[in-house]
Amino acid sequence: MKISVKVKPNAKKSGVEKIGEEFLVSLKAPPVDGRANAELIEVLADYFGVPKSRLRIVSGGKSRKKIVELRD
Repeated sequence: MKISVKVKPNAKKSGVEKIGEEFLVSLKAPPVDGRANAELIEVLADYFGVPKSRLRIVSGGKSRKKIVELRD
């Protein structure tokens, strides 16, 4: 399953909000050296209740809009 994610780095607290078909993910981490992407995977894994190894960023690695794949 692929989901559309909009990332908000440098937020006061991390969290996930579903808006229509898109997920808005707030992250504490800054978008430096892949820290925000690593936290994104952690936050989404907690949200969906799956191991981090089942999630990967398909596109948008350096963008605020990303496509994340949740593998079976």
